[in-house]
Amino acid sequence: MSGVPLRVVSYNVHGLRDDRAALTGLVRDLAPDVLVVQEAPRRFRWRQKCALLASETGLVVAAGGLPSLGNLLLVSLRVAIRRTWCMRYPLTPGRHLRGAVFAEGAVRGATFTVSGSHLATDANERPSQAQHWKTELDKLDGPVIVAADLNEGPGGGAWRMVEDGLLGSTADEPTFPSGAPSRRIDGLFVSPGVSIERYEIISTEQARVASDHLPIVADLLLPSS
Repeated sequence: MSGVPLRVVSYNVHGLRDDRAALTGLVRDLAPDVLVVQEAPRRFRWRQKCALLASETGLVVAAGGLPSLGNLLLVSLRVAIRRTWCMRYPLTPGRHLRGAVFAEGAVRGATFTVSGSHLATDANERPSQAQHWKTELDKLDGPVIVAADLNEGPGGGAWRMVEDGLLGSTADEPTFPSGAPSRRIDGLFVSPGVSIERYEIISTEQARVASDHLPIVADLLLPSS
């Protein structure tokens, strides 16, 4: 199949509280064009911390951090970023403020928009967040890549809402907790027209100590412009 290859990794990095050398080494080995990060630095000196993570993984910061409440997009130098923006979901009193990050990019002339988010652990909160995110996603034109820690599996209403109209993996491989994976709560989806050539959950010993989530790696083919 013809198209422009793009490797995307989605990864909840657990606030960088685990084996950082394992995490950054794993990302370097995977060599993504786009790294969609959940639980990235979002507080004191977040810009420097996000830049350091980018440097350690051989990538550059595209968007996110505090403005998207810990969602971060890092990209390789293959990717030209054209526009970025962030959104925040309405705050539920007593809960964490959450949001999403977006970037329009291009690689070898093929354009795409990528978005990442991290939905609430509270089942009563997730559907509203998913709806706010989906409303913004539905405004996007062209090839779209969506990645998130949804904090629920494919049977959940928030997962189904986000996935609606998109394509994902049918394999039911668990992503959490990394030490003994039992739940699939991380997902990556693409719009029709984007081909998923590979979709894999990385479950090596290195991945098990790098974070409490296992990363998703997807090799995609973008339609040529």
